[in-house]
Amino acid sequence: MECDVVVIGLGPGGEHVAGSLAKAGLSVVGVDERLVGGECPYYGCIPTKMMIAAADRLRIARQAASVRPDWKPVADRIRDEATDDWNDQVAVDRLVGAGGVFARGRGRISAPGTVTVTGPDGTQTAYTARRGIVLNTGTSPSAPPVPGLADTPYWTNRDVVRLTELPASLAVLGGGAIGCELAQALASFGIEVTVIEVADRLLAVEEPEASAAVAEAFAAEGIRVRTAARAERVEHDGDGFRIYLADGVVTAERLLVAAGRRNNLADLGLEHVGLDPQARVLDPDERMRVADGVWAIGDITGKGAFTHMSMYQADIVLRDLTGEDGPWADYRAVGRVTFTAPEVGSVGLTETAARERGLNVKTATGDLGTRGWIAAEAGPIKLVADADRGVLIGGTVVGSMGGEVLSALVTAIHAEVPIATLVGMHFAYPTFHRALQPVLRALL
Repeated sequence: MECDVVVIGLGPGGEHVAGSLAKAGLSVVGVDERLVGGECPYYGCIPTKMMIAAADRLRIARQAASVRPDWKPVADRIRDEATDDWNDQVAVDRLVGAGGVFARGRGRISAPGTVTVTGPDGTQTAYTARRGIVLNTGTSPSAPPVPGLADTPYWTNRDVVRLTELPASLAVLGGGAIGCELAQALASFGIEVTVIEVADRLLAVEEPEASAAVAEAFAAEGIRVRTAARAERVEHDGDGFRIYLADGVVTAERLLVAAGRRNNLADLGLEHVGLDPQARVLDPDERMRVADGVWAIGDITGKGAFTHMSMYQADIVLRDLTGEDGPWADYRAVGRVTFTAPEVGSVGLTETAARERGLNVKTATGDLGTRGWIAAEAGPIKLVADADRGVLIGGTVVGSMGGEVLSALVTAIHAEVPIATLVGMHFAYPTFHRALQPVLRALL
């Protein structure tokens, strides 16, 4: 079959590319062996935020009354509202309704401009793309090579969002964004939780001040945290897990592994378009091209494993494939949010990353606690500036609505607005974002 474009992998960005090109009148084939829509709507962003929203309501209710948590409404909502019981028919119909062709199966580049799809029944169909191939194959949960772990019934995020009943205790291997979000949400429902992190602090990619604020919140909620702790062996005896550390043993009924993800690039036929078949990441140019007639978007590009990154890159591919002029890729102001309580919103470079680049760095800190009387959770603010240019290059906001306050910093960094201009702006009172003003003034 001939077509204009083949999209392998229909996560948020791939689905957007396929549907948009089909609506524009191009002949498009979208290929996926898993659920159309990707990790986000079925196992990631949407169902986990339903869990977090429920946990937030419990936390607020406990400030006024004694409450009894009930997991069933959360599980029902995830199944019925977020995932359609993990059925992607609505998404498939959306693509077909836009004029695209959907091919269920594993897609592999078999020659330049050609993708061969192996269906669930083993049948193979070749599609030749006149304009090009777009790769959006995403990631899968990965587990560290801890002796004994592979032989145990450990959970990943994909298992947790399907839970209909909760265990009495849970160990979480990994203190990054996924591990911290799920640990705190489940702890709110009465589970005894222990987080094990190999780095010396939680959320190790964030500013130390943010890590400290989240660690303090975890301690207040009774979540045990073991940092600088490497799992040396894992055992499961049918009733529970034993995670052996250098200085002791953590026991729990269940184990959640949230220690990273791997890019789905294996056996994709990259060698047929001049790319390394053993590549762990595909580094695109500003138009998202990775080879002649091949574009890549999403997690596999290594620019940030976020739905918003995939959608941002998808729009760039759409412009390139339809002959529009830029703007092309710009990663100076990539925002990210960890939805713990308090929230951690970050954008751009941390202080450490900025200094490693040899920049003339100036920092200032403040506290969202100046708005503490309207904040459920108050935490620090840290801004990072390039002193030579007088502009922001990074920022972190920890606290209630940290992710929303972040939008002002994203705009400032992306547009390179002078700090002197930002300081002279109006900051509405009483709001969370007003806490930015004194920190900005400290950078002058």
